[in-house]
Amino acid sequence: MNLRAFRLLYQTWWRGKPVKPPYSHIVQVGDPVLRQPANLVDLEKINSDFMKQVYRRMRLLMNKTGACGLCAAQVGVPLRVFAIHVPSMKEFESPAIYRHRQMHPVPFQIWVNPEMKVLNYDKVIFDEGCESIKGFAADVPRYKTVMLTGLDEEGVPKQWEADGWSARIVQHEMDHLDGRLYVDIMQPKSLSCTCWNVVNSKEGRVYITYIPGK
Repeated sequence: MNLRAFRLLYQTWWRGKPVKPPYSHIVQVGDPVLRQPANLVDLEKINSDFMKQVYRRMRLLMNKTGACGLCAAQVGVPLRVFAIHVPSMKEFESPAIYRHRQMHPVPFQIWVNPEMKVLNYDKVIFDEGCESIKGFAADVPRYKTVMLTGLDEEGVPKQWEADGWSARIVQHEMDHLDGRLYVDIMQPKSLSCTCWNVVNSKEGRVYITYIPGK
């Protein structure tokens, strides 16, 4: 095998085989799907096999990564769907942070074609990350309280007044549905690598994996 043939073979192996959404991984910033406004879900298809697969993939990835929120675009599907789940204080890594962030348990739930209304325009600044911007976080201002209306995965209408950390998650996911990321509204100088101190202590010998749950 000559060098040219080897290069072509290696490039083919590295790129892998084309896969179709919904992905079993979370897409990363740079993927155009994260920057396009999501489309409304056709109500006649809300219970289709494809949509059920989207819901399952989102839940699976949230379980693997520990994410509190995830939208359909993050699995490659540009539809107005997101999921949210906030663990109890017992399940969370730090009770002190849990209380400081004003977190409270939210069972796993799917929101289809959601709409949001701000109820309290006062803003709170907290550090925020995103599974599609792996390894980074920044301070982001968010409204204190919002009202969310939409449908569940069965097409049943529902509404929810979210406050504290839950309101932050809702706003983060609603931004995703409009093609926005937290880096668009963050306090610029606050952006940091979430493991910068580990990088220093390990003298740069750190690998940030992109494999969910690893």
